[in-house]
Amino acid sequence: MELHQLRCFVAAAEQLHFGRAAQHLQMLPSALGRQIRLLEQDLGTRLFARTTRAVSLTEDGVTLLRDARAILARVEAVETNLRNRARAGAARKLRVGAIDSAAAGLLPALLRDFRAKHPDIAVQLLEEKTVRLLPKILTGALDLAFVRPPAQRDKRLEFRDLLQETAIVAFPQRHALAKRKSITPAEIAEEAMLVPDRRSRPHSHDLTIRLFEQAGLTPRVVQVADEKQTIINLVATRLGVAIVPRWTMRMAVSGVRFVPLRPKQIGPVGRLPLAAAWLRGSRDPARDAMLSVLETRLRSYARDA
Repeated sequence: MELHQLRCFVAAAEQLHFGRAAQHLQMLPSALGRQIRLLEQDLGTRLFARTTRAVSLTEDGVTLLRDARAILARVEAVETNLRNRARAGAARKLRVGAIDSAAAGLLPALLRDFRAKHPDIAVQLLEEKTVRLLPKILTGALDLAFVRPPAQRDKRLEFRDLLQETAIVAFPQRHALAKRKSITPAEIAEEAMLVPDRRSRPHSHDLTIRLFEQAGLTPRVVQVADEKQTIINLVATRLGVAIVPRWTMRMAVSGVRFVPLRPKQIGPVGRLPLAAAWLRGSRDPARDAMLSVLETRLRSYARDA
């Protein structure tokens, strides 16, 4: 006796019409009839009384219908329970995206604190640019991302502003200004500048331009690159200097020294915003758990930004 045979029997017993029962099960009437015959042969009894005009249950058929319903209900309960357990297990995974500086500066401390409080939640990380992370939240590929907040925020996304990253200057190690304790935009006005591509990194690109404009200067851009790691490697080869977020210092590259930048005016011009983003209206206990840890420890994290 197989579960499929029992399901065929229950459908036929409830419909008392093999055609309608087969349609309900999305199978051919002949296939349904074959399963019923196999069940009758296995049990050694007739379950249906068939005439040219009607189908009815035998006494054994009535008894089996009651027991078969109970068996199938129990099987369905077991299947549902296992599926729920599997979904609960999947919910204990958190897919997090981050821009490069946040991956280097924020995530190590955040993940340490998060794991200490929620060791049962596995975190999967993806490092990418903001322009590529936000669509992944919309498609469901990511649960949470740490990004530069765009000028026009998608209303389908929820954003929480977190902190402002400080700008610093990356010099080749043997550059004449590399040993300075701080530097101003005016002091690097004649330097060859390496800047990010504005299409992929608008915040970082505009940061360099605004800092010089604030000082009444124009940067001497000699190279545009897509990746921050590429820019730092180009600095190491003495191709030029670059204004980067402070957390870039944690990207291990030999031959580069970082000097604090002293803008002409104190304010947001010399800083880069960082925000958390997720799908608006969605429910995710694992994501909310990470946001809770982040909120508790944010002041500590921000001191290093």
